[in-house]
Amino acid sequence: MVRYWIETLGCPKNHVDSEKLAGLLESQGYLEATSPDLADLVVANTCAFIEAAREESIETVLDLADRQLEGSRLVVTGCMAERYGDELARALPEVDLVAGFGESLIPSTSTPVSLRERPSSFDLLNLPRPKSKAPWAYVKIAEGCDRRCGFCAIPTFRGDQRSRSTAEILSEARSLVEGGVRELVLIAQDLASWGHDRRSAGRGEAIEVLDQGGTQPLIDLTATLAHEVDRVRLLYLYPSGLTQGLIETILATGVPYFDLSLQHSSRPLLRAMRRWGDGDRFLERIAAIRAVEPDATFRSSFILGYPGESEDDQRRLLEFVEEAQLDWAGFFTFSSEVGTYANDLDEPVPHELALERLREVSELQDTITAKKRDALVGTYQRLLVDAPGVARSERECPEIDGVVLVDPALSVGSMVDVEIVASHGTDLEAVLR
Repeated sequence: MVRYWIETLGCPKNHVDSEKLAGLLESQGYLEATSPDLADLVVANTCAFIEAAREESIETVLDLADRQLEGSRLVVTGCMAERYGDELARALPEVDLVAGFGESLIPSTSTPVSLRERPSSFDLLNLPRPKSKAPWAYVKIAEGCDRRCGFCAIPTFRGDQRSRSTAEILSEARSLVEGGVRELVLIAQDLASWGHDRRSAGRGEAIEVLDQGGTQPLIDLTATLAHEVDRVRLLYLYPSGLTQGLIETILATGVPYFDLSLQHSSRPLLRAMRRWGDGDRFLERIAAIRAVEPDATFRSSFILGYPGESEDDQRRLLEFVEEAQLDWAGFFTFSSEVGTYANDLDEPVPHELALERLREVSELQDTITAKKRDALVGTYQRLLVDAPGVARSERECPEIDGVVLVDPALSVGSMVDVEIVASHGTDLEAVLR
């Protein structure tokens, strides 16, 4: 009996890749181990988005090497393997195999090698996946990105956007629902542009949906999936892709949750980031949604310390955060990435100053989030029970936002109506109605 263990780092998209790799290994006769110490094959699915993620990935690989069973094989895959395969193979003698995207995870020898020069042996995006262990699941509907944001290296190792077909997505979604999933979370590097690469014959053109007009394939896909499952949630929406039609479709699903990839609010800085929009446009869009659905939930992420960022840019961001009153937000300091536009920009912001700015805006957002959570006490909500004692309403995205604490006796996967009775920072507490 041969057992495997997959250690996953990074974003939800990596978690989907790990599930599909698990499905592939199980089809080859492997069984999942209960810990890496008991596995014959240990796989580290790494992240390479920013420097901190790379450091965490390396630390994790070395920890797995220290813990692995005698005679077991250690494989590194994921973004770091694809982006730095040759370097990793040379730098990590503890590793038996460095496997890029779509490459076999089964080491043929004990010599570290990079598989980046070999042709792909399978399509990771469309691999079948095992039954979900939770009543929700991420569904990756595209890989890669056609945009070239100044700070992002993803297109250099994930490539241009490659959208899955509607049939492929529906097949996976229906399989998940049949297995007990009640919430599907759609993800991609640029979700709102799903399908445009198929329409333009894969030319890799960046499309500004709002500026150019036209139909948006994601609208029909979302509407179709809303009839297949109790909840459909969309993550990583580029702001120019948030068309009126898409807004109406999201609201119609009954999950008025808007995860907008804003990154900043200062127009000059956003232009330096090669991004669309500005604080005023973002606020207009948020206000228009709230006018229709006052209880809509908003999440975003922001970068602090991008080259050239000024005190005036920081002031604009603070003013935006105060006025936008987002429910959730994540803040990150800029990481210079080889191969990106920003890597060659002048006027770097000292790291300590970037951290100071991050702390300032984070404290403001923490106060806003806490007040919004406090305001839910006394309200009635419908929850999906994710695990014993843990549930979520449509306001909380799994693994990212806070949760709602409930009676541990409630059945996992059930939908329950509750009253919110207490707030504990980002988390809530509820009792059955």
